[in-house]
Amino acid sequence: MYLQVVLDLDETLVCAYETSSLPAALRSQAIEAGLNWFDLECVSSDKEGEGKQKINYVTVFERPGLKEFLTKLSKFADLVLFTAGLEGYARPLVDIIDKENLFSHRLYRPSTISTEYREHVKDLTCISKDLHRIVIVDNNPFSFVLQPVNGIPCIPFSAGQPHDTQLLDVILPLLKQLSEQNDVRPLLYEKFHMTDWFQKQGIPASSWTV
Repeated sequence: MYLQVVLDLDETLVCAYETSSLPAALRSQAIEAGLNWFDLECVSSDKEGEGKQKINYVTVFERPGLKEFLTKLSKFADLVLFTAGLEGYARPLVDIIDKENLFSHRLYRPSTISTEYREHVKDLTCISKDLHRIVIVDNNPFSFVLQPVNGIPCIPFSAGQPHDTQLLDVILPLLKQLSEQNDVRPLLYEKFHMTDWFQKQGIPASSWTV
């Protein structure tokens, strides 16, 4: 049985900036360092005059190793995209970074929930009721506050980190190791102690799903 790997989008797989506010120096530095990038038109949730959909222009930088990461991961895992981003922005972006259709499912902001501790929480039980073989990779730990021992907190990615090696050197080997476990949670607890971290943030164990 494949491991289910739930991947966040922004600051985990890519970073995106409004094109008009992206500093020219940062853009040049990132491109010169070899980051893959593209400009994107996406539909905003805001309306312009006469009810027309507003178009936003963003510049997207891919985290180093992204395509290789997704390709290698898809060999032993079922990939699910779960972003708190709006579909009008995230769908065309993911269409570009996932031309091979490696994601079996894509979930956007409406699939997140609000809890008394945080908004836009990603409840993994909407993907699988069996939490033994599902893991979420997200730069924001509060996204997986309901299932803290199923989460891998990753370092946020920005265009100012063109030599970042998280995907291929850190996350992929860990996911491969997890794919060989009958239950991912003991190993993830041992590595990250996220339940202890959440308790230090004042979030009690009674809020978790196990």
